[in-house]
Parts: sequence; structure tokens; C-alpha cells
Amino acid sequence: MAQPATATGLPTPYSDPLRFEGAAAAARSRLLLVARRAVVRLLTHVLPLMLAVTVGAFLLIHSAKGSVVDVMTSEMQLSDPATIAHLNAVYGLDQPLLVQLLRYIWSVARLDLGFSYRQGMSVVSAIMLHLPATLLLMAAAILVAASIGILGGVAASRRPNGWLDRSISVAAVMLFAAPSFWLGILLVVLFSVHLGWTPVGDMRTIGLDDSPLANLLDLLHHLALPALALGLHKSAIYLRVTRNAMIGTGRADFVRTARAKGLTERAITFRHVLRNAMIPVVTVIGLQFATVLSGSIVVEAVFNWPGLGGLLFDSAMARDYPLVLGIVIIGSTIVILVNLLVDLVYTWLDPRMADR
Repeated sequence: MAQPATATGLPTPYSDPLRFEGAAAAARSRLLLVARRAVVRLLTHVLPLMLAVTVGAFLLIHSAKGSVVDVMTSEMQLSDPATIAHLNAVYGLDQPLLVQLLRYIWSVARLDLGFSYRQGMSVVSAIMLHLPATLLLMAAAILVAASIGILGGVAASRRPNGWLDRSISVAAVMLFAAPSFWLGILLVVLFSVHLGWTPVGDMRTIGLDDSPLANLLDLLHHLALPALALGLHKSAIYLRVTRNAMIGTGRADFVRTARAKGLTERAITFRHVLRNAMIPVVTVIGLQFATVLSGSIVVEAVFNWPGLGGLLFDSAMARDYPLVLGIVIIGSTIVILVNLLVDLVYTWLDPRMADR
């Protein structure tokens, strides 16, 4: 059978019908494997974890002194016992704790996280107003951390135990030892107070109503310092993982074969070694997602970033328990789903992971 050819006269990779059917069957088999693992992980890991997070957060918050009714009556200077009893009944606080817990679990199962009296809207609506800012900060911080960590790790692995490797390793230890909020304060003092290059805080310049490009540049201008404060701390981990993975992969047989073929060190590093060394780095990024989320909440407080951090702090101070619980549950859900996604990517890359 004549095979279709490309413009160069060479057959395409899928010009052979048998080869194409084999590749399609393998892709379908791998997709079914990933779907089956997703269902199994959802039933055996995600749902039990979500239930445990909900119960744990509910019991922990309700173990604290004071309630939303206490704050409301204090702010409105109410002392009438009948009014206080009515408010307790409205918020279900007159019921036993177990009844309140079961009602809350049933409400979460119906995707109803309650109502925030402090924000005057549903908990989901209040979170959706602030969640994009937090996700933007997290994405920018991970980009900064991965870029600095990978480039630093590659540079350090070129001459193990050399002066550059030692200098980068010392810098990585210093960055890892420095908390994100402390780095944020240093960056503000240096770049905002002394040099005046960046704004002190907030997400955009008040009163700015310019073109979309000007608004985007203004957003990036405000985002630079928070992303650096959070990303520099995380880059130390990516740097150490990249360095060790690059050194380990550089000793593999296929790298020696590539050198024997006469490939340049630059081609070997970026075409062969770095691609294989990225697998553990991706693993760390997935595992570090939870710490990036918690770190972003702290950094938001330093830079007055309008994300979930400020909302969580205000809600906790006001005993707005439905909103606090909602933020905890939404944040936990994001972390659990990201880890599930990483697990599914592994299964797609290496089907043997499905048996583990």
C-alpha cells in the first residue's frame, strides 16, 4: 500500500495505518487509565479529606471563645435577653454542637457555605470577590520561584562544589531561612521607601482609569514586590531540587552516549538533562502549592493585597465563622485538587503509577 508523504517526500509519523491505530489505541487506553484513577482518587482520597477538613475546621473554630452573636450585640450595644436568644436561634447557635456540625456538612454538600453577616452577602460571593487576587499572586510567585530556582539550579550543577555552586547554595539557604513576610518588609523598605520604584501596597493605583494596557502595567507594577517576597522564599527549594536532579541525570548512560556522539554541553544540558530533571521539580511544585497558598495570605497582609488574607483576618476578628470556614474549605479544596491533578499527570506520563 502506498503511504502518503510530506512535502519533503518522507512519510509522516502516522502515514502507516497500523501505526496510527496502535498509537490511537494506546492513547485511549492511557486516557481510560487516567479517568479510572481520577474516580478512585476522588472516592478514596478527595471526599474523605474534604470531610475531615470540614469537621476539623468546624470544631476548631467553634472551640474559640465568643460567637458572631456576641460581636453583633457588642457592636450594637444590645443587652435584651430576648433579642440575644432570637439571634442565637436565627444563626442556629442554640442547637447542640453535633446538630450544628451535621447541618453544616449537609449545607456544604449542597454547595451552600452560608451567609456572611459582616460582608452582607453569601460566603461564596464574598470569596469569589477576593479569590482572583490571591490566585494571581500565587501564580506570579510560583513563576518567580520556578524561574529563579531552575536557572540557579542549572547554573550550580554545571560545576558541582565550585565557587558558583557554593555561592548559589549559600544564597539558597539564606532565602529559605528568611520568612516571606520578613522579605516583604525588606523589599518595601528598599524599593518603595528608599528608592521609590514601586508602590508600598494595594493592587492598583486609586483613581487610575486609563487604557487596558496602562491598567495591566499598573497591576504588574503593584504585583512585583508581593510576588518577589513570596517567590524568593520558595525558589530556594526549587533550586536545590533542580541542582541535585541535574547532577544525578548528568551521570546517566544516555547522557554519556550523547557526549560520545559529539553533542555540545549546551545541547546536552537543555535537550536531555534538564527535560528529565524537571520531573522532581514538578513534584515539588505540586507539593508546595499548599504552602504557597498559606504564604500568600501572610504576604497579602504585608502589602495590603486585596485577596483572601485580609478577608480571613477581618472575618476571624469579627467571629464571622461561616466566612472563615468557607475560606478554609475553598483553600483546602484548591490544594487537594491541584495534588489530584499532579497525580493524574504522573499517571499519564508513567502508567505504572496507576498500580501504586
